[in-house]
Amino acid sequence: MIFEHEIPAGSRLYFGESAKAKREVERIASELLEAEGFAEIQTPLFSYHQHLGLRDTKALVRLADPQNRELTLRADSTIDVVRLVTKRLGRATKRKKWFYIQPVYRYPTREINQIGAEWLGGSLSEVLAVTTRLFEALEIEPILQVSNIQIPVLIATEFGVPLEWFATMQLERLLGTEYPWLGELARVQEPSQLAEVMEKVPEVLRPELAKMGEVMESCRWSRCVLAPLYYAKMRYYDGLFFQCFVDNTPLASGGHFVNDDICAAGFALYTDALVELRMSGKETKSLKGKGQ
Repeated sequence: MIFEHEIPAGSRLYFGESAKAKREVERIASELLEAEGFAEIQTPLFSYHQHLGLRDTKALVRLADPQNRELTLRADSTIDVVRLVTKRLGRATKRKKWFYIQPVYRYPTREINQIGAEWLGGSLSEVLAVTTRLFEALEIEPILQVSNIQIPVLIATEFGVPLEWFATMQLERLLGTEYPWLGELARVQEPSQLAEVMEKVPEVLRPELAKMGEVMESCRWSRCVLAPLYYAKMRYYDGLFFQCFVDNTPLASGGHFVNDDICAAGFALYTDALVELRMSGKETKSLKGKGQ
């Protein structure tokens, strides 16, 4: 029996103070992103191309169009934004910076509200700077984790270590290989440690580790960690990427990617987690008056 007041598990209901908090988070983000030169875009709820954005296509909510062709509910915004700007808008706009405020949907009934931005031709350092300014405006200081997907990919390709071990973070297996430098990489968290381990790893990994160091040098965020062996499960990330956490709760992620030969970088803030953080009254480190 389904009661009249029930909503599907995973769907969202905002009312009263929570709706007000959500609107405030979205207002702060939209005003800052517009000031940074981003224009807003709202992509269709239905899509033919969502399989390009998710590694696990089982998460797609599938339907059919009038010709019985498969389409899905929007499960990720990144690929649709890039595709629609370059393929559909085409010559109608030369703008390279776009932001969106909209939910995505995952099977069976999971609803995820996001605030995201895509910068066609942008670098990870540039979108990371925008992301940190957003957190400053929201008065939240999460831990920023920087990784590089090419490092586990190269280790898997060159040394035969299964990529699945990185995807599922099977540290015991990684540390049990014949390569002692994997243990050194697993312990890297600070930029100074990255410099120390550079001479101990195979030469093929050094350029990608150097890219991580360059991002850390350009980032002025105070709470940063490195995770060179972390492997993102997003299908389109091809290099540097980052995540932001408060008490192990993900608040944002972003990265560099190439789609149809177009290089871009982008990020997404998880609105639902941000609203829950504000509503909980949990102590977060305010950046007001810090002179940052």
